[in-house]
Amino acid sequence: MKFGTKAVHAGVEPDAGTGAIMTPIFQTSTYVQAAPGDHKGYEYARTHNPTRSALQQSLAVLEGGTEGLVYASGMAAVDAILKLLRPGDEVISTNDLYGGTYRIFTKIFEPFGIKFRFIGMQDVALLEDAISDCTKLIWIETPTNPLMNIIDIEAVTLIARKHNILTVVDNTFSTPYLQTPLALGADIVLHSLTKYINGHSDVVMGALIVKDTALGERLRFIQNASGAIPGPQDCFLTLRGIKTLHLRMKQHCENGRKVAEFLKAHPKVKKVNWPGFPEHPNHEVAARQMNDFGGMISFTLHGDKMEDALKVLSGTHLFALAESLGGVESLIGHPASMTHASIPKAEREKVGLEDTLIRLSVGIEDAEDLIEDLAAALG
Repeated sequence: MKFGTKAVHAGVEPDAGTGAIMTPIFQTSTYVQAAPGDHKGYEYARTHNPTRSALQQSLAVLEGGTEGLVYASGMAAVDAILKLLRPGDEVISTNDLYGGTYRIFTKIFEPFGIKFRFIGMQDVALLEDAISDCTKLIWIETPTNPLMNIIDIEAVTLIARKHNILTVVDNTFSTPYLQTPLALGADIVLHSLTKYINGHSDVVMGALIVKDTALGERLRFIQNASGAIPGPQDCFLTLRGIKTLHLRMKQHCENGRKVAEFLKAHPKVKKVNWPGFPEHPNHEVAARQMNDFGGMISFTLHGDKMEDALKVLSGTHLFALAESLGGVESLIGHPASMTHASIPKAEREKVGLEDTLIRLSVGIEDAEDLIEDLAAALG
């Protein structure tokens, strides 16, 4: 079965009671039992909800896993993974990653005795050197946020398995339409469903997908015990968004390519970070593990004046200045003061995240209009 067919049908069946083709919103907190323990698979909505179950199954199929679990936010999903660890355990993470992930690592879990190391994982040799007896988890974003670095998932997971270490891949930027990390050896796939999977900027939600059933049971226990679960209406909206994921991602990729090429040719633009360019570091890896290169782009202007970048940020009309990404509408942002403000300036600059960096989430509007909008702002 091809991806588009899976997106429309995976995890979804007509409602047995009514024949409704769309999964109903089961807006209930509890379920009637015929006798204690004699029920229809549902006891209490923190543990199970039919709308949520359909979404979790859909995500599992799309990512090629056995189990999907959804959470009240992407950060709640991150939190669930980190609860697999114990004091003294170590996480090795890419050094270019979402600011919220960096914040929960260093401000929430580090005080509990979890150790975190940040390295440039584009060179897998650095990873091999960084592993210690305490390393229990390797954390990958690819493409990374916001510098669009590419990490070789298969190469990292081969090293991880040799040392009996779990590997997590944040697949938010790519979605399973562009890459499937479980097929490349990853143990856990993470999504902020808020972004491309939902695709309409009307839900906040996260997800984890796994292949190993024992790992799935551990995460399911944490999901139920901690209770950071989404409501059924958000699950319904995300299920609806998934049905057009393949169509939207095609347009995001097509528009992303056109906008990236426009920016690359613009005399005021110093550098464009987009993995589709042959000269992009690890472009060959991206071409091998991704089906296309996505709609996320970041770029810097000539010179180092932050005010020049701010003029561009405030000069667009179709590109809305806002947090988040992955919706049908185009967004423009300033990572240093918005999505990555929680990372200290010195740490940002170490990895090349300059104060003049601008990040684009290219939507599904007509590319010519988007380019005209950027041209006016740059002019």
